[in-house]
This record gives sequence, structure tokens and C-alpha cells, in this order.
Amino acid sequence: MTDRKLHGEHMLTEQGKAEWESRNAQASALAESPYKKDFPLLSHNPDLAFLDSAATAQRPKAVLEAQKRFYEKMNANALRGLYSLSVRATEAINGARAHVARFIGLTGKHDARDIVFCRNTSEALNLLAYSYAPTVLEPGDEVCITIMEHHSNLIPWQQACRAAGAKLIYMYPGDDGLISEDEMRAKIGPRTKIVSAIHVSNVLGVANDVKLMGQIAHEFGATMIVDGAQSVPHFPVDVTDLDCDFFAFSGHKVFGPMGIGVLWGRHELLDAMPPFLTGGEMIDAVTEQDATWAPVPEKFEAGTQDAAGIYALDAALTYVEGVGYDAMQAREQALVAQCMRRLSELDFVRIIGPADPALHHGVVSFNVCTIHPHDVASILDMDNVAIRAGHHCAQPLLAHLGIDSCCRASLAFYNDSADIDRLVEALKHVWSMFHGYGFARPLPHLLPDPKWGNFQKRRDGDITPLWAWQ
Repeated sequence: MTDRKLHGEHMLTEQGKAEWESRNAQASALAESPYKKDFPLLSHNPDLAFLDSAATAQRPKAVLEAQKRFYEKMNANALRGLYSLSVRATEAINGARAHVARFIGLTGKHDARDIVFCRNTSEALNLLAYSYAPTVLEPGDEVCITIMEHHSNLIPWQQACRAAGAKLIYMYPGDDGLISEDEMRAKIGPRTKIVSAIHVSNVLGVANDVKLMGQIAHEFGATMIVDGAQSVPHFPVDVTDLDCDFFAFSGHKVFGPMGIGVLWGRHELLDAMPPFLTGGEMIDAVTEQDATWAPVPEKFEAGTQDAAGIYALDAALTYVEGVGYDAMQAREQALVAQCMRRLSELDFVRIIGPADPALHHGVVSFNVCTIHPHDVASILDMDNVAIRAGHHCAQPLLAHLGIDSCCRASLAFYNDSADIDRLVEALKHVWSMFHGYGFARPLPHLLPDPKWGNFQKRRDGDITPLWAWQ
């Protein structure tokens, strides 16, 4: 028997060999993150698999040091102080404002003046619902959003529509998890005054085509608002290219501090809006019976701002630019693909969302058969694996999917294969605690259950998720 005959079944074609070598190289590159050392919490907790970056990212040392440096070397109330410390604090805020403008694709000389600092994306969207919406909504008008919205981009519009006598319209994804152009055109029309959409779903991980959505909105004279809380941490955003009218994101999701967020808006729209909050710093002049407002952005920044947080956000954006979005995206996409492949090998796990890993921007949601997500998350914590479980502030989306809650593993570029290995092993632990140690067996006995999704035995290598509505 020849060697070829003996080993024929195991011989690789040139293409197969290349694919095998590529997969091995990729696995090796993901085996240990070179970035964890930049993040004190991760370097101090080497056994922790932190898979909850969609809720809040970890902060690199450079950001923590920047916040500390502000308080140690330039702590003063900014804007109106004439002494040197106050001037330096003001310059720090102005520098951060200009950096944020450049970071989201604004290059005009005065574009930084259209960057409004607020606490987070939620506050930015509330600002628009309470200050902008009343200037354009009338009874019978429509506000159009997607069913994927985080409550922060849903409840404010419910309230705005209720106050104006307007109607809230929803766009729904197809079986691929994406909102089609046909759906956009079916829902955005002549009555639409505002379209507000999440850029990346915090549950499904899919990116909505907000550029096309905005084009359709503008055809009918509507305003386009984008919730960028989950997009800015994963890929570059150019608001000029998106051609949106407002864009909001949170600092803490893009490796900055908690309590600082950004709202950008077209100058003419911001200028025409009344203030959201009133008090110090946002006025031009005050009499006993009247007041006039400061120009944008101060008009929307009442009271003392989180100057140290703004300064640290500046450092966070510098860190992201140093790593580079190309490197971040390549690593995250490879990690997501690996995570989905490993989860698909567990017969008791159901992935929620599109089958293509490239459509999941850092987020892999799933459920464990017959075990409540809160129980799953609690037991995973016993194994030092941190995920999020619940409705993820997206209850209408989960109701649309036919589930009450789910587990979510969200990855960032600082994660590595070891984190995914810990997740998989911990999920086996979860299953064994409820069902004994036969975690590798298929589950052909399970019947479809709308609460937990339709489970079925999968073919080897098949990672096709099962949508709850199918």
C-alpha cells in the first residue's frame, strides 16, 4: 500500500493547506491579547473573561491618568474664570471639543462649536426629544424608529409623540436581521418629520444602513437622528458622509469615562432649538423677568460640566487612533467569528441574530436551552466570566423575537481566545449543573418553545442561528 493510498483521506489540497495555515495563524494571533496590558482592570484580573463591553468598555491607563492629571494639575471651573487654572481647564475642554469634531469626520473651521457635551447618549436623545421635537411635530405627524432601538432612543420619542399628538412608526428587520430599503420606504413618508435609528443594535450587533435611511428621510423633508452609542466603539464614523442631522454617542463605550457623552447637530438646527436645561453658563444675559441664551454649544451645557471627563474622553479618542480602527475591526471580527463557531458546537446553545459573523459588530447574543439567562449569567460569574443577561433595554425587540430575555457576550479588541475558551467551558458548567454532565450530547428531544426559541439538532459546522420568529 502506497503512502498516498495510506494517507489519501488526510491529504490537503493546496487550497485546503492555505486555509488551514490561515486559520492556525489567526488562532495564534488571537491566543493572547497584546492590548490587555493597557487596561489596568484587565491586567490586574488575568483570570477574568470580560465579555460585557457593549454595556461599558474598560478604560486604558492613558484615560485613567488623564482624568487624574486634570484634577491634580488643572482643576478649576472652566469658561468664566480669568485666572490661569481656569483658563487651562477651558483650553482642555476646547481642545477635546475640537478633537471630537475631527474624530467624527468634521473638518470645518467652526465645526467644533456644534459639539455639545452631555452625560451620555440617553441625555443627548432626550435633549432632542424635548427641545427639537416640539419645534417640528404637530398632530398627525409621524416619528419613525426601528424595533431594534435601545429604550434611550424609544421612550423619548414615545413621550414626544404623546405630547404632540403624533404617531410613532416602527421599521422591522427581515429574516436576515437587516432592515431593507423596501421596509424603509414603506414606513418613511410624507407625514414623517423625524427618523431616529440606532446605528448598531446592542442585541443583534447588526449595523443599520442609516445613510440610506437618511437619504429617504430627506426626500420627505424629515430630520435624521443617529444613535451611535454602539457604532463609534467598533468602526469609524463620518457624520458628513452619513449626511445625518444629529449624531450622539457615549464616552464610556469608547474607552472613555462614565458620565460624559456627545451630541453633534447641524448648526442651524441647534441654533434654532430652545435650551434643554437652564441655569448657569448657558445664558447671555438675565434680567428680573427674562433671559437670553448663550450661543451653541454653551446654550445646551447648563451648569458645571464634567471637565475632567471631557479631558479624559480626549485621551480615549487618542488611544483609539493609536490602535487604529483597522486593527480593532480585524481583531473583533475574528473574535466574533471564533465565538460564534465555538458556541455553535454546543448543542444546548442558540445564537440570536444573523448567521454571518461579519454582521455582528462585537455582539453575540444567545440563549441556553431551558435555563433562564439570569441563571446562566450568575453561574458564569462563578467561573469569572462576565456577560450581560436580561432584556438589554430593548424589550420591544425581544418581544418581536419571541423571547423575554437573552444572554449577550460582547467583545472588544482587547479580548482574546482565552476569554472565549472560558466562556465555552463555563457554559458547559452551566449545563451540567442543570442537566448532569452529558453536555456534549445532541438534544433531539426538545420541542419548539416560543419563550426559548426553536432548538434543533445542528449539523457539524453549521452555525446558522435560529430566529425566534421563524
